[in-house]
Amino acid sequence: MSIAAVLRDARDALAEAGLRGSFLVRDLDTGDELGIEPDVGYPVSSLAKIPLAVATLERVRTGALDPALPVVVPPGRSVAMPGPPGISRFRHPATVALEDLLYLAMAISDNAAADALFGFTPPEEVTAMLRTLGFDGIVVRHAIDVLNDTPAERFEPRKGHLAHSLAIGAATEGRGHPLPQLDVSRASTGSARAFVDLLAGLWRPSTVDPAVARGVRDLMAMNLHRQRLAPDFASDAARWSSKTGTLLNLRHEVGVVEHLDGPTYAVAALTESSVPAVVQPGAEAVMAQVARSLRDRLRAG
Repeated sequence: MSIAAVLRDARDALAEAGLRGSFLVRDLDTGDELGIEPDVGYPVSSLAKIPLAVATLERVRTGALDPALPVVVPPGRSVAMPGPPGISRFRHPATVALEDLLYLAMAISDNAAADALFGFTPPEEVTAMLRTLGFDGIVVRHAIDVLNDTPAERFEPRKGHLAHSLAIGAATEGRGHPLPQLDVSRASTGSARAFVDLLAGLWRPSTVDPAVARGVRDLMAMNLHRQRLAPDFASDAARWSSKTGTLLNLRHEVGVVEHLDGPTYAVAALTESSVPAVVQPGAEAVMAQVARSLRDRLRAG
């Protein structure tokens, strides 16, 4: 199938699922790539934990942070409310080593763990470190706790679709939004290309220290959220390492698939839905289908 036909079918599949997004797949050895709107920026939600991991491990490498430092983390939100797993759901303060907080933030996307790490390396310092390393397309503007202050927290779970309706209906053509978490000028943001560039810097020799890159790769391999792209990329013959990000009608995942027969591809899928529903397994399946179709076309040559 021609590249034009693959892209047409991919766009049609996204439209039918009520999605639009920024996609990019790149062969990390040849540099060949294929994408859909790869330079369009989106609020990135928990994808910001990847640059946080880079910055934290770099500061550990230089001796600025002690990986064994015990950190007291206060309990997060009420366990009666829906929300992410981990310390955010604890009833009592927890003492966790700094390095273990990083594992929790990446493997189960623990927001309280990530915010404890932001306490040592604030968002502006994470962004500054990205710039120092030569990565320009990602901006980290806030900690993770602000993601827990949206209309979704104002409604009981069975009315979650109303929060999604508000999020969808209030967006502007210029990608602005009255909710700062969904406004590209106020939220932490990035594009598919920006994240693929960062992944390339973690999987191939770059300005990132090899030990730091290896540490982030290991953390991404431990990701337990595997309902999105993993079904189409993970297998006995391929290793899938990734990070997800979710907020209201935003569903993202970026990762790297390493095939045992050689090729390695960085994959980024950042999407927003126009369907006011909290649970959308069909949309996540289409995300994976589109990303895999781009990978398959690249692999076919």
